Amino acid sequence: MNPNPEQFMNTRKRTEAVALPTAADYLIASRQCELKNLQYFLQMGKLVQSISNLVHGLQRERGASNVFLGSAGQKFASERASMASDVDRRVSEFRQALSEVHGELTDYPASSHLLNRIASALHDLEGLEGLRDRIELQSIPAEAATQRFSQLIHHLITVVFEAADTVVDPSIAGLLVAMVHLMNGKEYCGQERAAGSAGFSCGRFDDALSQRMMHLVEAQERCFEVFVSFADEDSRLLWQSLRAHPREVEIERLRQRAWSVGRYKTMDPELADRWFALMTERIDDLKMVEDSVEGCFHACCVERFAEARESLDHQETLLASLDREDRTSQPVLVLCDSGREAGAPAGDAWASDGVSQQFGRSIFDLVQEQTRRLQQMNDELQSAKEALDDRKTQEKAVLLLMESRGLDNDQAHRVLRKLAMDQGRKLPEVARALVSMADVLK
Repeated sequence: MNPNPEQFMNTRKRTEAVALPTAADYLIASRQCELKNLQYFLQMGKLVQSISNLVHGLQRERGASNVFLGSAGQKFASERASMASDVDRRVSEFRQALSEVHGELTDYPASSHLLNRIASALHDLEGLEGLRDRIELQSIPAEAATQRFSQLIHHLITVVFEAADTVVDPSIAGLLVAMVHLMNGKEYCGQERAAGSAGFSCGRFDDALSQRMMHLVEAQERCFEVFVSFADEDSRLLWQSLRAHPREVEIERLRQRAWSVGRYKTMDPELADRWFALMTERIDDLKMVEDSVEGCFHACCVERFAEARESLDHQETLLASLDREDRTSQPVLVLCDSGREAGAPAGDAWASDGVSQQFGRSIFDLVQEQTRRLQQMNDELQSAKEALDDRKTQEKAVLLLMESRGLDNDQAHRVLRKLAMDQGRKLPEVARALVSMADVLK
């Protein structure tokens, strides 16, 4: 069938009428992309806060459940029920916050790892009621119950970790790195509370439990060291106040007893109540520091979004003004010289198709300014990304040691630390070497 000439001409006119994208269009798109990322993290802030609150509630319920099981149901029965009710409320808040950002997470996913971590957390939350039933019936050992709670908490914290890995703004990234390391340090503190409660309750610590206590203290200090490097000033002051609290001296004294008592020496089981109270106070104070970081993170997101919105509006107005005032029908020859040596042939040349010399120069200046700004942001972002990469690499190295040597998590961490000490190298360096060797041997 012969095509209709009139239809063909109309199609051609429509095709010719479509404006080709210009440098200005992509310059604006670059700013819009940055704005969308900031808007995404402005929405993510509520999810991060809900995770922080949920983790704290789960840590409290885990501690009460541990005492309940350790005392054969004689202690913390009513407290545990109250804490479980509080956790249920926080789970609802987490699910609500997740639903509000669901579209941004799934329509244009920033990270498949982030989505997978969320899936793991939701799956573990579905099993929480069954775990509580077993605790109520005392049909699960305290250690196993603690492990189940810890796994759920770990998956929730890694949601924040993976979110931090997708940030492109250095100020926001630094605060999320501070927060996720503080959350991890606080979680190790919660696990130390559980381990110490188990030892003090029975009046003795065997070598394995003492070693676990030492590992948890070392793990906390590594996390808190990174936190201090990236935290805002107000949160660092709160942290310093926590460290200077008289309670810390008593905690350290009880730690020393736990590390040195030995399996054949006994101690007063009443120390368990004192230990639990001190560590609970410490964890609650850590939550206050965590809330401070979260508040600063939210304020930073709001401020950076407003700045980016204002910058985009200004650039759009400027480009529109330049286009009106400086566009001319006279083409300009534009030379592209990519650092050629003297005497080499001249660079490629293009006609500017009606873009005036002044407008072309203005676009060039704006592109160069944006390039410099993005490079500066990338340089500032590097230290935050390195902190995240170090943690990822250490986790991979620990998993490799667990699989290759049949070790548990604590044993693998101890082996990694010993390798670092024996070689006189930093922990991340040894972890990277192990991971790279494993990649080569695959």
